[in-house]
Amino acid sequence: MTHAYLNDTHDPTLQSWVPGANEADNGFPIQNLPFAVARRRDSQEDFRVMVAIGPYALDLGLLACDTPWHGKAADALAACVKPALNDLMALGQEYWSALRAALSQDLRQGSSAESRLRPMLIERSKLEYALPAQIGDYTDFYISVHHATAVGKQFRPDAPLLPNYKWVPIGYHGRASSIGVSGQQFPRPIGQTRPPEGQEQPNFGPCQRLDFELEMGILIGKGNKAGHRIPIGQADEHVFGLCLFNDWSARDLQAWEYQPLGPFLAKNFASTISPWVVTLEALAPFRRPFSRPESDPQPLPYLQDQANLESGVLDVELEVYLSTEQSRQQHKDPALLSRSNFKQAYWTVAQLVAHHSVNGCNLQTGDLLGTGTLSGPGKGQEGSLLEMNQGGKNPIDLPWGEQRNFLEDQDEVILKGFCRQDGYPTLSFGECAGRVLPAIV
Repeated sequence: MTHAYLNDTHDPTLQSWVPGANEADNGFPIQNLPFAVARRRDSQEDFRVMVAIGPYALDLGLLACDTPWHGKAADALAACVKPALNDLMALGQEYWSALRAALSQDLRQGSSAESRLRPMLIERSKLEYALPAQIGDYTDFYISVHHATAVGKQFRPDAPLLPNYKWVPIGYHGRASSIGVSGQQFPRPIGQTRPPEGQEQPNFGPCQRLDFELEMGILIGKGNKAGHRIPIGQADEHVFGLCLFNDWSARDLQAWEYQPLGPFLAKNFASTISPWVVTLEALAPFRRPFSRPESDPQPLPYLQDQANLESGVLDVELEVYLSTEQSRQQHKDPALLSRSNFKQAYWTVAQLVAHHSVNGCNLQTGDLLGTGTLSGPGKGQEGSLLEMNQGGKNPIDLPWGEQRNFLEDQDEVILKGFCRQDGYPTLSFGECAGRVLPAIV
């Protein structure tokens, strides 16, 4: 496995000349340098590739006109002139790493590039975002054993997990066209739901059990040729970076339609990703060992190697917040609903890529892999309302006096993600926010 090893861009003592970038827990220190596509809010400017540093974003579209570097870094920067990351992502790991190294050098305290780069900084609070990449295909996995068990118990109390779950990463192909960036607003979905007892004809109308799903998104960089699988030892070379992901779910539509082919209208109406993509290289300090309980099946050989055992897991703290129309009118902060961690997932990023391509499937630049709902084992670690309220049986109390079983109109769900460890600056994934609008009937 040839993942991005630690190098001088990960030095925890590095400081930047950018104001605010060295403040504790600002989330975007020089060790992070995530990518997004953005422009000044309410402007008619073109969207451009940017990199976050402290409370600012460096405009790489402008920097590319300056051609400050040579070699792979220059080639990578030249790939940042379009309003999407795809050209950069297609170049591969050596180019991504060269660009990160060049940016790190020029943004460091004492760099001679400060006077040249300072005019290219824009306050992130003044930006609006587009999708970071053109997403051609989207696959949603189901890799949280805690989520699968909690949901399975609601339908199969004696056997919550199906026999294949611990052997194979479960996934299905979703709808890429309805994926939007943070700030996405969408009307409540409409569809068929299960007939009430004693009635043959299904009901039709707005979803009554609308839910969020706390996930992470994995963006594919270089693809593979059809018929040529990606070995697990090379999987990281094909992953550009990760983002936050909310794969909204219409639970009542899904309960009626999912057999025998799985979810359809219950999932294809909207999905939301965060604008900032944290590169796999930036996450290198937060890799952890992979292990399975001895009582569980161990991964088949194509899903395991020594590097995956030693450092296949990513330690990313995840949080879910909810605001409502009432809470905003009362100027209340969004309520924290849950906290979990990506490291508790049953399968790793490399395992998902290896499995997706083992049959010869050709992954392509810009493909998005969703992890599926990421829940922890305990109370307060649920990645969906369906788990929190046990299928709608126990309403959730909100601090300002409201209750929720499922999402109501004008509810806004906000996902946050962080990487934290002693002696290292906190890395942030930013926010992934989406709001439910009334159904269009």
